[in-house]
Amino acid sequence: MSARTICVIGGGASGFFAAIHAKETEPDTEVVLLEKNKNVLAKVKISGGGRCNVTHACFDPQDLVEFYPRGNKALRSVFSRFQPGDTMDWFESRGVPLKVESDNRIFPTSDSSQSIIDALLDAAKNAGVRILTKRTVTTIKKEQDTFHLSLQDDDPIECSKLILSTGSSPAGYAIAEALGHSIVPIVPSLFTFTIRDKSLTSLSGLSIQEVRVCLPDFQPDIQDQTGPLLVTHWGLSGPCIIKLSAWAARHFHDANYATQLLIDHLPHLTEDDIQTRLESTTAQHPDKHIGSFSPFPEIPQRYWHYLIEKASLLPTTKWKQLSSKNKTSLVTALSKLSLKISEKGVFKDEFVSAGGVNLDEVNFKTMESKVCEGLYLTGELLDIDGVTGGFNFQNAWSTGYIAGTQSAK
Repeated sequence: MSARTICVIGGGASGFFAAIHAKETEPDTEVVLLEKNKNVLAKVKISGGGRCNVTHACFDPQDLVEFYPRGNKALRSVFSRFQPGDTMDWFESRGVPLKVESDNRIFPTSDSSQSIIDALLDAAKNAGVRILTKRTVTTIKKEQDTFHLSLQDDDPIECSKLILSTGSSPAGYAIAEALGHSIVPIVPSLFTFTIRDKSLTSLSGLSIQEVRVCLPDFQPDIQDQTGPLLVTHWGLSGPCIIKLSAWAARHFHDANYATQLLIDHLPHLTEDDIQTRLESTTAQHPDKHIGSFSPFPEIPQRYWHYLIEKASLLPTTKWKQLSSKNKTSLVTALSKLSLKISEKGVFKDEFVSAGGVNLDEVNFKTMESKVCEGLYLTGELLDIDGVTGGFNFQNAWSTGYIAGTQSAK
């Protein structure tokens, strides 16, 4: 292996995309991809419940960057050169039909992540990328224009260009730091909320189509999020919760994941609207029990009983028996239910982190390091993360594409 070699460390989405595009851009250059594990593309395999949420149907770079709590400014130039439409074209031109679901998430029509893995493996093979698995890089030194890579139980490698695509691996951060980069502290992003409330968790599996959630202790820094809510056996999940966790990732870390959550179960109604509907129900159905007759069909019956309990009322109470104070308590439970988050929960098997290589140290026109010439950085190794919905993969495809094409030039 000669010094006229591009080495890619990391066999994930961004690493593969970088290696493929480097080799396709300059076929005469040797491109070697090193992966420490036995299998490549492991995160692609499990993503989206095994279906692989390839990207998101948002084709305006200015709109797209709004889905990234960290890195949105830096990604504007990146997405102006490679965005979700380009990702779709790339996979579909390689025999992987894609579909856009109702929430704008994009999946292979096969509903199998293996379709994406096969396309990447075939493209790498056809381009002539050398893929070496079970290769652990222990140290990297740069002398003049050459990187010297020491490998555990293997011969050393020399290369003229180095692409780091190690995701959230601590080893990747250590390499970047050793080559002169500063690392923004790593904290979890995209997680669920643990809420110790037996009455709530007994409703595990129930969902509400649209709620608004906010974190009053973190305002005005963290904005409210709206979307579906899912009750779990440990607390709360669903798109609105996951999005809120991403935007507030550092605030949560600093608060040791203990804070107050407010839920507006009827974001399309004001408190006055809710009050009016309660008064109307009292007038029209005075002898019906509040537990058996709800004026809010968008709220599941069992969850309605939970809200009645939170308002300190009995489901056998008749509507005509409610006092003004009782109705105010119901309005509060419906529009600003307060729950205590005690710790973070899990989010499937997918781990996304906030933090990584300081973005000020990277040239986003090329993805080349500003502190170490010939070093390129991609994907989640950088202090970039998106909300759920295919955005983290799009970061991987876009930064991998730019790093690959630019390093080969």
